[in-house]
Amino acid sequence: MNRFIITTTEIEKKEYRIAALCDARQKLIEVTTESMTGTSVLGNIYIGRVENVVKNLNAAFVCIAPGQNCYLPLQELKNPVFTKKQSEKKAICAGDELLVQVVKEALKTKDPSVSTNLTFTGKYVILTTGKRKIGASSKLPKEKREKLLKIVEDFLSGKEQIPYGVIIRTNAAQASKEELLLELAQLEAEVQKIISGAKYLIRYSLVHKEEQPWQKMLNGLYETELGEVVTDDREIFETICNMYGVGAKQLVTGGSVRSRVDEILTGHGLKIRYYEDEMVSLSALSGITSQLHDALRERVWLKSGAYLIIQPTEALTVIDVNTGKNIAKKEMQENFLKVNIEAAEEIARQLRLRNISGIVIVDFINLETKSAESELLNVFGAALKKDPVPTQIVEMTKLGLVEVTRKKIKKSLRESLS
Repeated sequence: MNRFIITTTEIEKKEYRIAALCDARQKLIEVTTESMTGTSVLGNIYIGRVENVVKNLNAAFVCIAPGQNCYLPLQELKNPVFTKKQSEKKAICAGDELLVQVVKEALKTKDPSVSTNLTFTGKYVILTTGKRKIGASSKLPKEKREKLLKIVEDFLSGKEQIPYGVIIRTNAAQASKEELLLELAQLEAEVQKIISGAKYLIRYSLVHKEEQPWQKMLNGLYETELGEVVTDDREIFETICNMYGVGAKQLVTGGSVRSRVDEILTGHGLKIRYYEDEMVSLSALSGITSQLHDALRERVWLKSGAYLIIQPTEALTVIDVNTGKNIAKKEMQENFLKVNIEAAEEIARQLRLRNISGIVIVDFINLETKSAESELLNVFGAALKKDPVPTQIVEMTKLGLVEVTRKKIKKSLRESLS
């Protein structure tokens, strides 16, 4: 089972809060970093002012704070909530004020991207104000998906007007009907409060502050694959317990001498633990700091003796697979396939760990048969499907290069630590 760790550590003389997902062997799978001195705007909802509309780009530029312009693709203009409208004849024009949510951080020279499709994410469901449809994760079993959809449809059936859509998350499979409906009602109340209250606020107002990065990451993890959550921050420990329905009274033992509880087992079998040891830090014990330094290096060694070279450029990321110290001479093509399969699984892990986005070109070791190429692509595709960020193989070119795309949402690990 995987382990989720929240701690603080120093990297290149800067302090960061690290949220890390590790496998049973303590290898990092995914990391979210948060500077202890900076703040992120990703997920925040603002009352933005439209500065100008550029028809050639099919986009508008929206200011969410003095001097902070954001890019709004007009195809994202779905059921917008305006607080000030200059013209009823135009869908959007300069001077309009409306609710927008930051959906992509500023990347290199690009401004942050915003959308009018406001998204409110819970552990089991997601509410959207722009796309007003009811859907469910494709990873849910068919029978379970239909049952959950029926629960949500019944919840919404008595309402005259539904100002939002609902997406049922994979984790809903582990939730009771009562837990699902409670979260749905809480998110619905939050949506209504924000939309109804926005008209009384001025432009550039921060209407909704996104939850902390570690909270968002934890909510997005599959509960069936998570065995333990551990942190060395008492406040965060108590917040996590509260997220899973464990109240403050349960964190203190009874009797004549009251003491703090440092470990809780939830109803779903998840262990939540507070780590406290002045001799060895949690980051050192788990090896997070050293693994983060490794994740910033260009070369990645594989168990077979082969290695990867990962080189990000302005336009795309190039990954080269090399045989390195793997010098098996017998059944060379069979050996190349084994190395490529090992490399494919590690590349999928590195893309998620380093948060490499956009276009990725992978140069595997050349294979002579179509069946070997097909087997490699099947293994690679299955490994990429484990990534919660949409990632897909486009094709293998005539030169044997594999083209991959991964959706850009936030900064890469290297950028977030720079």
